[in-house]
Amino acid sequence: MKSLKEKIKNKQFKVVVIGAGYVGLPLACEFAFAKFKTVCLDVDREKVDKINKGRSYIKDVLSADLKRVVENKMLKGSTNFSFIKKADAVVICVPTPLSKTRDPDISYIIDAVEQITKNIKAGQIIVLESTTYPGTTEEVVLPMLESSKLKVGKDFYLAFSPERVDPGNETYQTKNIPKIMGGITKQCTEMAKSLYQEIIDIVIPVSNARTAEMVKIWENTFRAVNIGLANEMAMICDKMGVDVWEVIEGAKTKPFGFLPFYPGPGLGGHCLPVDPLYLSWKAKLLDTNIRFIDLADEINNEMPSYVVAKVNDVLNEHKKCINKARILIMGVAYKRDIEDVRESPAFTIIERLMDKGAIVSFYDPYVPKLKLKNGKELKTVLLTQLAKYDCCLIVTDHTCFDFKKIVKESKLVLDTRNATKGMKSKKIVKL
Repeated sequence: MKSLKEKIKNKQFKVVVIGAGYVGLPLACEFAFAKFKTVCLDVDREKVDKINKGRSYIKDVLSADLKRVVENKMLKGSTNFSFIKKADAVVICVPTPLSKTRDPDISYIIDAVEQITKNIKAGQIIVLESTTYPGTTEEVVLPMLESSKLKVGKDFYLAFSPERVDPGNETYQTKNIPKIMGGITKQCTEMAKSLYQEIIDIVIPVSNARTAEMVKIWENTFRAVNIGLANEMAMICDKMGVDVWEVIEGAKTKPFGFLPFYPGPGLGGHCLPVDPLYLSWKAKLLDTNIRFIDLADEINNEMPSYVVAKVNDVLNEHKKCINKARILIMGVAYKRDIEDVRESPAFTIIERLMDKGAIVSFYDPYVPKLKLKNGKELKTVLLTQLAKYDCCLIVTDHTCFDFKKIVKESKLVLDTRNATKGMKSKKIVKL
């Protein structure tokens, strides 16, 4: 173990990152920036080719930075998993979506671990970063790796370290977000921490991998449940004729005992709509129901339908039928100033408006086209002639949007994000 630590300190460690997405590519770059020779593996040939040309497809990674480490031969992309044989450390950063029945889908993790098991060698540090249910590292990953006849804590070191990526966050990125590290054994935690503290400012060890897995789930469950409360309060406030945004602004003046969470058109992104359900699924296996999670999920999933109903009501009030109404969706990314549409509520809102006969267009400078779940594809329109739309629906509040202009030139604006805060106009209807 001492010699391995010396190899880490001397930057003689070779690193493989499996998965070249929003988590994997920034992490691979951090290893490369720190002078670790790194290979980023992915089954997507297009991503691999872009990496090797120094062309970033992720906003949080600058093409200039990527090109520099590629040209310096510190980073390369590949679809060849045999690179694992030469690696001293392997980090798994693959997607963990939900299945059609909204159960955890860890098939990408299993595929990655199968490749590692085929190519594993003594002395490797293996870290799972993909969000999953507590127990995955110990119950699923470990037995697969030990089928190679190597033993954890002795022949290889296995740990879980939850990703904490926040796409588009200009303040907190991979390097300066504190990193939780939990190993199968104390030696595993120690070795994985030794590697990560070379690239991350603060690494915080916890007692084991299961605890580290629960940390990630707890973080996102906390947010999902509180956003569910905010969404429910928004619906209640609307019935009572109270501005929910003003209520939140008032409540957050209290200097203790309150954290502001905000309503919206529905949950989106790679974490909040998915991660809490991993814990809910695990709890059911233990004959336990986590009612807060299930209730919050139900409320949050109702929001796209609530928004569509609101559009219908507002159009009716203006003597316009939703059938054949021209509706412009402002922003389809799941949050402002990014191109990420994963789990965006815009998908459901657009499809349900179309089901009601609306003629739907969208404008998003970060998203050139959108492939709907029903197979249809829409392309972003030019932001001209706003008056031709019967309703402008703000789903994403990109900071580049000129909301004053939007309100001025539109017939009607339904604002689900409080983007028109402070503006007074009879055209504006809030969530």
